[in-house]
Amino acid sequence: MKDMHNSSEHAMHTHSEHKMMDHEMSEMHEHENHHLHMLQDFKRRFIVSTILTVPILLLSPAIQGFFGFRFEFTGSIYILFLLSSFVYFYGGHPFLKGIFDELKKKNPGMMTLIAVAISVAYFYSSAVVFGLKGKFFFWELATLIDIMLLGHYVEMRSVLGASKALEELIKIMPSQAHLIKNDEVVEVSVATLKVGDKVLVKPGEKIPVDGVVIDGITTVNEAMLTGESKPVTKKVGDEVIGGSINGEGVIVVEVEKTGKDTYLNQVIELVKQAQETKSRTQDLANKAAFILTIIALAVGGITLIAWLTYGKEFVFAIERAVTVMVITCPHALGLAIPLVVAVSTSLAAKYGLLIRERQAFERAKDLHAVVFDKTGTLTKGEFGVTDLIPLADIEKDKVLETAALLETNSEHPIAAGIVNSAKKIGTNLLKVEDFRAIAGKGVEGVVNGKNYKVVSPGYLNEIGVEINNQDVEKVKQQGKTVVFLLENDKPIAAIALADIVREESKEAIRQLKKMGLKCMMLTGDNRFVAKWVAEEIGLDEYFAEVLPHEKADKIMEDQKKHTVAMVGDGVNDAPALAQADVGIAIGAGTDVAVETADIILVKNDPRDVADVIKLSRKTYSKMFQNLLWATGYNAFAIPLAAGVLYSYGILLTPAVGALLMSLSTVIVAMNARLLKMS
Repeated sequence: MKDMHNSSEHAMHTHSEHKMMDHEMSEMHEHENHHLHMLQDFKRRFIVSTILTVPILLLSPAIQGFFGFRFEFTGSIYILFLLSSFVYFYGGHPFLKGIFDELKKKNPGMMTLIAVAISVAYFYSSAVVFGLKGKFFFWELATLIDIMLLGHYVEMRSVLGASKALEELIKIMPSQAHLIKNDEVVEVSVATLKVGDKVLVKPGEKIPVDGVVIDGITTVNEAMLTGESKPVTKKVGDEVIGGSINGEGVIVVEVEKTGKDTYLNQVIELVKQAQETKSRTQDLANKAAFILTIIALAVGGITLIAWLTYGKEFVFAIERAVTVMVITCPHALGLAIPLVVAVSTSLAAKYGLLIRERQAFERAKDLHAVVFDKTGTLTKGEFGVTDLIPLADIEKDKVLETAALLETNSEHPIAAGIVNSAKKIGTNLLKVEDFRAIAGKGVEGVVNGKNYKVVSPGYLNEIGVEINNQDVEKVKQQGKTVVFLLENDKPIAAIALADIVREESKEAIRQLKKMGLKCMMLTGDNRFVAKWVAEEIGLDEYFAEVLPHEKADKIMEDQKKHTVAMVGDGVNDAPALAQADVGIAIGAGTDVAVETADIILVKNDPRDVADVIKLSRKTYSKMFQNLLWATGYNAFAIPLAAGVLYSYGILLTPAVGALLMSLSTVIVAMNARLLKMS
């Protein structure tokens, strides 16, 4: 009865955990759908408003006067008013809604500036239609709305893609398990497993839960979860992690943790926390827009009061004030940032750099330090031969060829590493005779009539052979796995294996250092391997044997001193990628790392990290130039619109103001197009 009670309690507990996860996933989907809906809404409003802008332009007296044509008929100004009203309320809706949101948060920005400009233009022009003396600003209103809708659409498209990290993490866990019940194997859902259950794990399968091996021996690939590059041997009494991949053996695992207690679920929680605490920087354009809003309202008000004080009639004074307020919202400012974003995003994609989080990409320009994961990032994440040390008169290629011949029939990871390395240099794999496995020690066989063995150091101890060689000692100190090639029980060569360092890693570190960045490495691997990799590629600092949950803490520690980027590829990197100021996933990495990252390097090349930072710096420079131009235009146009040179007969008419605005927009667009990677 007690067992039944515990079982039902566990089932309820597991069910509630799964409900919570489903709720989290549905929330993420809702968030993404909301962004997608907003994007489509901006696109629809832009298309409709742009189509209606054509007749508005044709019916506007200012445009007719500027281009020297006349297009007028009975009631044309009312059609102009109706078309403009539709564009104002339908096309301008996001900005009219935005001003309330911004003012509610006491943070006026771009939405406030646009809403003020279009509202002043609309209500003043409407008053002119119904009797007030003055000029229409309908065409300025319509084109301003069109360009701002386009700018916001481009911007939203570049940042769409809310993180699916938690969803991807959940996918890593297998959904089914082979439960051993009454000496029979039954297929069950992982969600129904409870502590104490025994599950069978076949070769090549994912281990379904955290537990302990109670039968069998195997090697397990934990690289995706812990960063340990070498497959780890697991025998009776050893712990295994849910989500890791079983190697060549069949094992029975007793369940120790389920649900929220499992290692992977704790990683999920870390990712969630790191994402929630990530800081958000305010847009440069919003800062500029806030300043311009203050200027527009202040200068507009001062202009009105000044001209009334000067003795001018109200119609003249209000027209000057409106001209100032419309001109203060330059079309160029709305496009200054989005155009550069669009160009840099497409340019980045062309070079295999996918930007998922624009604000993080902008932060990349301020980076002081880059922290790399080791396995699969700076290294290839595959076991291979790094050193061939002859101990007798034999060529290195011959050593690899002979060892590979013997290891061809073995399933062991060391064997696979030797065979793959031999294939890469194109050795001729001849036939081996009298092949035999030496249990737990190595393999032996006859090649060209000679007896050869590939064995572990343990075998040499058994036969009483000692190796005194400095090179062998050195590779052992580097934490590499060393096996020996024997001819008739005489050692003729040592073969060192490790996770192979990428050829590109040295160049990547050299480029980053040249740019003034500090380069570090975080790894779950042992300190000897970490030291060897760090020295091999010239890192400034390294941290070894760092458990996955400690990686985010290390990043947080570094963030107290620097702006930090994290580059990684595995699940164990996900919390650190989310915590870093800029998270960069290397392409061949797991889906979760890619989904947690702000930027993804498709080509799997660490040198692209330098390209990301260079492009970020250039993008910022272009944004700054565009903002300078878009706001600098105001420094020139506002005083003229206010009428400071009126006594000299110089007055900025809305038509000339429009020309200046168009010119400003063209310059901003051309400058954005000039953005280049090199």
